[in-house]
Amino acid sequence: MQLIDWIILLGTLAFIVTYGVYKTRNNKGAQDYIRGGSETRWWTIGLSTMATQASAITFLSTPGQAFHDGMGFVQFYFGLPLAMVVVCMFFIPIYKRLNVYTAYEYLESRFDRKTRTLTAILFLIQRGLAAGLTIFAPAIILSAVLGWNLSGLTVLIGSLVIIYTVAGGTRAVSVTHKQQMAVILTGMFAAFFIILSYLPENINFNNALEIAGASGKMNILDFSFDFENRYTFWSGIIGGGFLALSYFGTDQSQVQRYLSGRSVKESRMGMIMNGMLKVPLQFFILLVGVMVFVFYQFNNAPLNFNPAATETVLNSEYGRQYEDLMLEHDALQQKKQNLHLQFAENNDFTPANNSSYRENLASLNASERETRQKARDLIDASDKDAESNDKDYVFIHFILNNLPRGLIGLLLAVILSAAMSSTASELNALSSTTSIDLYKRSRKTEQSDRHYVKASKWFTLLWGLIAIAFASFANLFDNLIQLVNIIGSIFYGNVLGIFLLAFFIKIVNSNSVFIAAIITQIIIIIIFTFDVMPYLWLNLVGCLLVIALALILELFIKTPEHKIKKT
Repeated sequence: MQLIDWIILLGTLAFIVTYGVYKTRNNKGAQDYIRGGSETRWWTIGLSTMATQASAITFLSTPGQAFHDGMGFVQFYFGLPLAMVVVCMFFIPIYKRLNVYTAYEYLESRFDRKTRTLTAILFLIQRGLAAGLTIFAPAIILSAVLGWNLSGLTVLIGSLVIIYTVAGGTRAVSVTHKQQMAVILTGMFAAFFIILSYLPENINFNNALEIAGASGKMNILDFSFDFENRYTFWSGIIGGGFLALSYFGTDQSQVQRYLSGRSVKESRMGMIMNGMLKVPLQFFILLVGVMVFVFYQFNNAPLNFNPAATETVLNSEYGRQYEDLMLEHDALQQKKQNLHLQFAENNDFTPANNSSYRENLASLNASERETRQKARDLIDASDKDAESNDKDYVFIHFILNNLPRGLIGLLLAVILSAAMSSTASELNALSSTTSIDLYKRSRKTEQSDRHYVKASKWFTLLWGLIAIAFASFANLFDNLIQLVNIIGSIFYGNVLGIFLLAFFIKIVNSNSVFIAAIITQIIIIIIFTFDVMPYLWLNLVGCLLVIALALILELFIKTPEHKIKKT
């Protein structure tokens, strides 16, 4: 990195933190600090909602996912627009009418305190883990690629977020999200067009898509019911839809975004904006990853994109074998470059009609996949703790090795801004839920508004330190973006089912729901542990299971009459 990169990177981060503290310096009470003053406009809600989702994991892992597996991952988001419609129709009006600070307050009015507490605790567990991951993801990858100290990076990212989140609460999170989304979108569009400019002169965008398609990277839709395939149209619409409905309807990190809206209309418009733009945004991020793949069809790519893993295996007893694989990989890449250029030079870029091109390319791709797998096996053999799965390193490797000076700093700012935006939302939600749903309910005497603002600030600091600690001891999974969604899927279906019972099935009372929720959570954890089904389907199963169990238990359990507020 050059001086200009450091100036852009540090200047961007300093501006976001300073702006968040400055804009919220006059926060006076819990209404301002926890609920953002209920004055947020719809475009701020929409951008803040998108920024909460768009963690650093999104911009590190998603392009790498597309590089290896193609565009099919976009199907994961197909259920999101439908979920936004349901949230706007039912969740937002109820929350706004009851004037709640958190989503879980409603459950006490509908059921009882123990159901509210249980649901809040389930949220705190899964969101607390996710907060650590959103710090850990950029920290470990930047550490491996840049050689920066991992512990120092986790503390830096976590501390920057804690500063303005403690200072300004929900309003600070919302106002900084606009700047963070501007940085994110600018950086990603700049990277996309620079990649296109790096392709050979006779390779235009359409040719690039054809190259990607010939290698199976443009297979977007899969209508099969194959449980071996995690991402299909149906898993996205059904499983992804239930995941999105639970996330946006019951997860305080998202509910808090639209609770800050000045009216039901503003909150609805913000969520509709998110529903309309989220799928195109994810499609574009995946397309950036596909273009990185095309770029490496004409430029040398490493055998493994994780430099720390490569260094580990080269310095081990398997170093000579790995070097031989590197030579084999280079030879395969040269053959692929010659194959692509031959068609481009002959103006005969019609792979759909050219079986010879596709057959030759398929053979080379198969050999490359085999070589890469052998490399991962050697890395694992050299050090069981080394990270051989390099999906999360593809995009950052491209950024650092191919982008011009200045833009490297901007893209690193994108990654760190995304980490800050999502982590700030999570810490803010964790703090609000702990303060309102647990701490306030445990107080025997009424305290002042100022007291709960101070408590929320202390809880923000506490959760920030917990997230930093978790990030310091976490390990990479198959793919970070999948890990975040897996954690959510284990808990979200159960929580969504509880809310749907509260909204629509009035014959079910508190004890039945409470017991059903505990049984359901145990069953879902067992199903996940034994890998019975792809994780997206856990959202549907968890939701239906808690509803069915509650209805059955209601036949046998007598619940004391509970005063239910009209919703």
